[in-house]
Amino acid sequence: MGAIITLSILALVVLYLGLFKVKSMLLPVSILGFLVAIGFLWFDWNSTSGPLYSGMVHFDHYAIVFSILCIAVTLCIFVVSKGYFDQEGQVAEYYSLLIFSLTGAVLVNSYHNFSMLFLGIEIMSVALYILVGIRKRDKASNEAALKYFIMGAFSTGFLLFGIALLYGATGSFDLSEVKEYVVNNPQAISPLFYGGILFLIVGLTFKVGAVPFHFWTPDVYDGAPILITSYMSTVVKVASFAGLLRLFSYSLLPLQDFWTPVFLVIAILTLFVGNISALMQSSFKRMLAYSSVSHAGYMLFAIIAVGATSANSIFAYGLAYSLATIVAFTGLILVKKTTGSEHFEAFNGLGKRNPMLAFAMTVAMLSLAGIPLTAGFIGKFMMFSSVMENYHIVLLVLAVVNAAIAVYYYLKVVVAMYFRDSEESCVNVQWNYSIVLFLAVVLTIIIGVYPDYLLKLI
Repeated sequence: MGAIITLSILALVVLYLGLFKVKSMLLPVSILGFLVAIGFLWFDWNSTSGPLYSGMVHFDHYAIVFSILCIAVTLCIFVVSKGYFDQEGQVAEYYSLLIFSLTGAVLVNSYHNFSMLFLGIEIMSVALYILVGIRKRDKASNEAALKYFIMGAFSTGFLLFGIALLYGATGSFDLSEVKEYVVNNPQAISPLFYGGILFLIVGLTFKVGAVPFHFWTPDVYDGAPILITSYMSTVVKVASFAGLLRLFSYSLLPLQDFWTPVFLVIAILTLFVGNISALMQSSFKRMLAYSSVSHAGYMLFAIIAVGATSANSIFAYGLAYSLATIVAFTGLILVKKTTGSEHFEAFNGLGKRNPMLAFAMTVAMLSLAGIPLTAGFIGKFMMFSSVMENYHIVLLVLAVVNAAIAVYYYLKVVVAMYFRDSEESCVNVQWNYSIVLFLAVVLTIIIGVYPDYLLKLI
């Protein structure tokens, strides 16, 4: 709980630092706050206490590792953000809103009561409604914010209605009591309960960007500032999947035969729609948006084949995906500064203009494609293994086909960097970008070569 309190106070402190025009302190104070929050989570690792505050939140190993991942990814985004928001004149507001959103993500990771799930999702989302459209003079940003707000409010209605139906059937918001209801009354479960599950699936799959609730994803990711898109495609996606898995692997596990076919159909649609749409894009940023949809399909494997390794699988995949995505968006920021473009052509000749940046981008693309010796391969291997163990052979075959499709559009960037010429000037990489790129690339390779510790983390 110390992490949530620390992040909440940090967001207010950062806001007041901006109010008193102390911009030089915003980044150091934010980084210090993140490290303190990670410290609190680290000390909670050996704690044996159960759910806190009348069962509202539970900081078990599951919540701790996902929360540390979310905070660490946000810290990297903050390091990259140095100088990025200065031209907007609203640096403190950016930082503060991102920290508030992160606080919501930590709540989603650790909830033990449906009211905390709802609060966490709303705190995480409301800040993003503002951040997506914070460039008031940018029409694309305004359009993205409006679409995200309208669709987000719509999905929240489904989520709340699902929670209300489950409460009507069980008389409780607590996950343990919901599980007791399912276990003790397997033959007398109310139809309201089944309806509630379906509404919850609609509300939560919207947050992860799964088909057919993905329509907001490409336009919002494309219209938002690049760093905000990076945050949404990493922290928000990882936290949403952590919340989704906690619910279906704990409270609703006895009803697996009811909801597994629903997720199976959603996963297959998500893979094909995401990959085929990404294949048709000429914009690198929009390609990453659609590929984000396809990655949601792979992460759904851990829920479809829910078991003892599901938490490790989603964590490994989320870590690998986050590292590669940070590198990809960081590279896009640097290339766009030089070329002014977000299209694949902007990367032409990058292998000559900046060999180190091109190498980092290559590692990121290979990891996203799931090529061996990268963290992305380990993530896909764990997802495919869980599916094989539960005999979903058809899903496995379809996943392999989609993985082959993904290789094509990820390698388009590599081809552009090394086999196309460009007359653009050299791409300069500032120290803060270099730090994040170096750490992300090294971790991607280390995890890909030596994944043993990661496989046993949770």
